[in-house]
Amino acid sequence: MALENVKHWEIGDVRITRIVEVAAYAADIGMLLKDAGPEIFEPYLDWLKPNFVTEDGLMLMQWQAFAVQTPSRTLMIDTCIGNDRKLHFDIFNDMQTSFLEDLQASGIDPLKVDTVCCTHLHYDHVGWNTKLVDGAWMPTFPNARYLFDTTEYQEIRHLEEIGDWHGSHLPDAIDPIMAAGLHEFISAPGYQVCDEIRMEHTPGHTAGHCAIHIESRGERAVITGDLLHHPIQFAIPARHGSFDHDPVKGAQTRQKFVSENADGTIMVIGSHFSDPSAGWIIPDGDAWRFVTERPNAD
Repeated sequence: MALENVKHWEIGDVRITRIVEVAAYAADIGMLLKDAGPEIFEPYLDWLKPNFVTEDGLMLMQWQAFAVQTPSRTLMIDTCIGNDRKLHFDIFNDMQTSFLEDLQASGIDPLKVDTVCCTHLHYDHVGWNTKLVDGAWMPTFPNARYLFDTTEYQEIRHLEEIGDWHGSHLPDAIDPIMAAGLHEFISAPGYQVCDEIRMEHTPGHTAGHCAIHIESRGERAVITGDLLHHPIQFAIPARHGSFDHDPVKGAQTRQKFVSENADGTIMVIGSHFSDPSAGWIIPDGDAWRFVTERPNAD
């Protein structure tokens, strides 16, 4: 088990539990920001190190999901990569992680999860939608409604139809959910899941990408999905991201998100941010920075 990577946050009456599938993965920043090298970190090292950049100038990333418990609901926000998969990237093939065991050890019974919110439908956010049982892919959360944005579904289904690898995981991670009748299509720009949880349309990374807003008793948090992949994007949100289907729209959405949430009052939890994964956006001259200790409220 990897319970040392489990983390909890309390937002009013809402409890958020982080379950990490792949921790502290070091990679070249050029993967995310085309033609960028480690020098791009230099102006921001005072807040990027040691949590988000290595001594050798590599970016640190994680693959993780979030269980959210409200007074009335138990939700999963994305479901990571999953075991036993055959995927485009070799490093994610035939994984055998303790994801489900960690989830259960954290007090989350998969049978009691009633909602799965998919920020988008890429392979690394829907993998544990299903699990392999006696050679067949079965819903991991059989009593849940799986929320798919309509625009998102249409885009990734199209990618599957034209043979793009982005759609190659649908037969094992999405189709079994639909066959079981557990899916529900939602429409952007906003969908109120329950009193405390709202899905906000944040397109660019994918056509129907959503961020997840959480609000309870005056406290607020947002789970980013792939709106951002690394905290350096708070400092340079206009820089085009290599992972975005529409880099121009992605940069526009990112700039809007950062400027609207940069008052240090909303906890931002990055779906791919390495530990501690959560923090606050604050102004930094003409740009912004990400801090992992809550700023003093004025």
